[in-house]
Amino acid sequence: MSKRLQIIINPSELGAGTRGSSLGPLAIQAAARSRENSLFSDVPWKVLPEYNHLLDRPVKYPLAKRIDGMQKVYQGVSDAIVECIKHETFPILISGDHASAGGSLLGLKNAFPNQRIGVVWIDAHADLHSPYTTPSGNLHGMPLATALGVDNLSCQKNQVDIETSLQWSQLKSHSLKSEDLIFVGVRSTEPQEEHIIQSEKITVFTVPKLRQYGVQEVLSSISNQLNDCDLLYVSFDVDSMDPEETSFGTGTPVPGGITVREAEELLTGLCSHPRICALEFVEVNPVLDNKKNYMAEVALELITHCKNTLLNHGA
Repeated sequence: MSKRLQIIINPSELGAGTRGSSLGPLAIQAAARSRENSLFSDVPWKVLPEYNHLLDRPVKYPLAKRIDGMQKVYQGVSDAIVECIKHETFPILISGDHASAGGSLLGLKNAFPNQRIGVVWIDAHADLHSPYTTPSGNLHGMPLATALGVDNLSCQKNQVDIETSLQWSQLKSHSLKSEDLIFVGVRSTEPQEEHIIQSEKITVFTVPKLRQYGVQEVLSSISNQLNDCDLLYVSFDVDSMDPEETSFGTGTPVPGGITVREAEELLTGLCSHPRICALEFVEVNPVLDNKKNYMAEVALELITHCKNTLLNHGA
């Protein structure tokens, strides 16, 4: 791809169980301005429409909350990515909650219909639930299930009504194969998600494994496993990092995450990969931050570092 980059700001928080991640992109922009960081002047950016007003309405689909609005979010994100790639521009997404990453994968599938997409999912959570298994109904726990097209009926615990089932079927994109998915930093899963990970033999680099092998060895393993993929998409949830080092400024913080230094080294290696085609940062929530705006400041530094790496390696 070309060296042109574009930041796509997607301020949706329809999929989250806590409020405030829609302010994450704004918090990152505020951090840039207060630190005189030129990210948003160096890179063109656009803001996608959001449907967060639906949060003010009664929940119609308790096992897939606001899934009707998420259909629109998916389409908006997908269209933005397709437009970016059509103009040979590399998309850097800064999103609210992680639910809409399913729309990112849909967009890549639509932009590259005949190519295999490898996914590196850096997150504390596996995000593999469906309406049939969800403990909460929050869609930010389901984006990879939509991309893989899985219901996980063998682990079903919820009775799903027909309308929810139809909405869910429309959200599934089948844009990803399980062998082309790699987790890094996952440490908070439910048994239903573990069933998919085990049965599909999905690679998981836990934090202890990352430290046992070292970041460079993990990067080498990722490259080898995804060698048959034509493209690489990286999705980075800030809750992958240890909240004691960063902050609790994210919707579902989990102790024992990767360090900021490990995150930077991982992202540098992935952004140097010749087949990387899109990058996404999610789940900064300044409303929950116990250190003022620190999570946004950390995210800003990581995004800036990625931007520089992409430009230096001819994104």
